[in-house]
Amino acid sequence: MTDAAFYFDLASPLAYLAAEQVLHALPGPAEWRPVLARELRAPTTESPVGDGVESWRCEHERAAFREDLARRAERLGLLPLRWPEPFPCDSALAMRAATYAKSIGRAVPFAQAAFRQAFAGGRDLSELDNVLIAAAACEMHPAAVTRAIELGSLAAQLAAATAEAAALAIAEVPAIVVGEDVFEGERAVERAAARMLELVGAAR
Repeated sequence: MTDAAFYFDLASPLAYLAAEQVLHALPGPAEWRPVLARELRAPTTESPVGDGVESWRCEHERAAFREDLARRAERLGLLPLRWPEPFPCDSALAMRAATYAKSIGRAVPFAQAAFRQAFAGGRDLSELDNVLIAAAACEMHPAAVTRAIELGSLAAQLAAATAEAAALAIAEVPAIVVGEDVFEGERAVERAAARMLELVGAAR
């Protein structure tokens, strides 16, 4: 099976929807890799999760974005979307926690718990208490998480992972890399799954 990797940022509702599909939609495993989406984009690129600041042109555009994602969540059978305030949040703290979770083999359960805190519970992941609730849900000790996210080495790991993603020409999350192919955005899971099936068929 071709290696695959799922790149995510906990500030991204699109990545949340992708995270709820990846495990059962892909025909093979994918490594979950936390990155800072705002560092992937050029400073002039507009994105509701790219630079940590809302950049919709008007309130109508913002409302349409939220309504569209709410419909997608409903189609996936998820709980109704609840938007954290502020949105988008500064995800740096939560992403350091995700990097720590990855280092101890708990990237998937932590990311799922944190995404659900943010977009099913409406909780701000820039607040440590909300991050620790997600950590506790997957049996990560709060004291260990608190110590880890203060380490400069952990921040360096997150920066290195983000730089690696940028080097692969990843410009947004969610992104799934299958071999040398990069799939981004709302159809990333669907397109990556199709590519993985193609590669499996070609290998037979």
